[in-house]
Parts: sequence; structure tokens; C-alpha cells
Amino acid sequence: MTTQPKVALVVGAQGVIGRNLIDHLSTLDDWRVIGLSRRGGEDQARVRHIAVDLLDIDDARAKLGALTDVTHVFYTAYQDRPTWAELVPPNLAMLVNVVDAIEPVAAHLQHISLMQGYKVYGGHLGPFKTPARETDAAFMPPEFMHDQQRFLEARQQGKAWNWSAIRPAVVGGFALGNPMNLALAIAVYASISKELGLPLRFPGKPGAYDRLLEMTDAGLLARATVWAATEPRCANQAFNITNGDLFRWSEMWPFIADYFGVPVAPPLPLSLDTVMADKAPLWKAMGERHGLAPHGWSQVSSWRFADFVFSWDYDMFGDGSKARRHGFHEHVETKAMFTRLFDDFRRRRIIP
Repeated sequence: MTTQPKVALVVGAQGVIGRNLIDHLSTLDDWRVIGLSRRGGEDQARVRHIAVDLLDIDDARAKLGALTDVTHVFYTAYQDRPTWAELVPPNLAMLVNVVDAIEPVAAHLQHISLMQGYKVYGGHLGPFKTPARETDAAFMPPEFMHDQQRFLEARQQGKAWNWSAIRPAVVGGFALGNPMNLALAIAVYASISKELGLPLRFPGKPGAYDRLLEMTDAGLLARATVWAATEPRCANQAFNITNGDLFRWSEMWPFIADYFGVPVAPPLPLSLDTVMADKAPLWKAMGERHGLAPHGWSQVSSWRFADFVFSWDYDMFGDGSKARRHGFHEHVETKAMFTRLFDDFRRRRIIP
């Protein structure tokens, strides 16, 4: 008896989550991987990249219509917009266009995995119930993650495939040119502070320094995402996936400063998006002086997202016990995650 080979379609292949998911899948002998992104990518042994504009239904059908062997869709794509309402149309359309293109041709489709986050719980709007649980009630729209999940729930009715919704906290991982990379933003901010002979100040709202929050390691998230997509008990359910420990910036910030060899000074509210706007020439000079890889300023800048995270003057954490009850028991110490990521950025010559 032969088993159906597993073929993963990773949508959003160049983001923090998608890139690390591909890295994990490529280590598994029973998977082949197809990565979708606007930029495309360099093919590897068992990884093929396709450049596609998912907001163009004709381009999506043309590029995806031949992918008849896909068994698992991992949807991690995201497009940013200025307002919550403006986020809905493009982010729902991209998911719909993928499913419309793949479902009719992929005869052995088994699973569609949807990447979400704590926006599902209203974490981006202000203080909300913590720990957040997968059973928590929805809130007044607009919220594109709710629209995406409702679309999958309706589409799955009567079908052989099933879905899962994965809900990480802030994700820590490697990716360039990504608007939501907190670890890289911190590393660049700390490197510039050191270059200028400045102490490392927490730049967020005063109340954010002592609130509880958590993060999700991108590698841990990748393993949990594949687990949920292949574990029958997880079918048609949502799961919070986190490192498993809570922290406060007031204890993490001195640890980060110590890694970069700079002193800590009292917090001072700063908009990184504003104060970093003129730092491209400095970064270029730092690259030449320290022999950094030739990545442009825009590729290492995630300032709006960092400002957003550092503005949380309320607790931001979820209950991860459902995943453990269903069989996923991995965890990562967040301090160790930051150390590993900063070491990796240095190995890649992204930071001094």
C-alpha cells in the first residue's frame, strides 16, 4: 500500500512565519514544499518558489491551477493597510483567491491551516480578557481574521478536507523586509544606540514596561502548525501557540541591553517610526564600518510594528493549555529565543 505524498503550499513564503515554516518542512523527508510570495524565491532541493499576486485572481489561477498535487495549504500571508477596516478586503480576498484556485484542482487536499494571532481576541484594540482562550467571544467588526475563519468554516462544510486556525503571540524569527519583525527591530535599535554611545531606553508607553506579555518562537510555531495540520484530533479547531513563559519588558530590557553591551537608562516614550526615519545614512555607514551584509534600510526596518507592540500598556497573553491537552508539549524560553535570534542576526552579518 502506498501513502499519498504530502505537498505543502506555504502562502506568504517570505514572511517571518512562512520562511520558518518552509525551513521546518524542508527537514521532513515526507514533505515537498511550494512557497508562494510576491517576490518569489530561490528553489532548493525539495522547495519550489512561485511569484504570484494573490490579489489578482487571474494571476492566482494561472500560477496555482497546475498545483494538482497539493495536500496541505498553510496560509500565512498578510498585507498591511492604514486602518482596521481597510485590512479586511485584501486579506480576505487573498485567502479566497488561493482556495478558489487550489480546491478545484487539488484532488487530495487534506487540510488548510490559517495563521491568525491575538487580533482575534481584540488584543490590538485595548485591554482585553486575559488569558485569552480559543472559546472567547468575537467582537464588533471589522476584523479580517474573523472574516477569514468564517470563510473557511463555511467552505469546509461537506468537504473531505479540514482546517485549523493557529494563534501565536508576537512571533520571533528571521526575515528581511517584513513589517512585523520585533526581534530584528530591537536588534537594530540596540545596535544604533550602541553606535551612538547611548544607553538602551525602552521607547514604549510608560505603562507597557511592567505589563505581562509573551512571544512565540518561529521554529516552535512551525512545528506546532504542522502538528495541528496532521493531527486528526485538531481538525476544524483553533489553537493558541506560545513559548509557554510570560515576561515583562522591565526584566527583559536589561537582559537585551546586556547582550549588546550597553547600559540601560530609564524608559522614555519615543516613536521609533519617527526617530529612525533619518537613520538610513547612519546604518549605511555602520554597514561599511562593520562589514555587514548589503541589506537596505527598508529591509531591516519594522518600526511601526515595534511602536505598536511597545504601546501595549495592558497584559497581552493567552491560554496555551488547549494545544497541550491535544498533544503538543513543546516550549521555548523567551530569553533563550532572543539570544539565539540575535546570534543568528550576527552570523548573517545583519547587525554588528
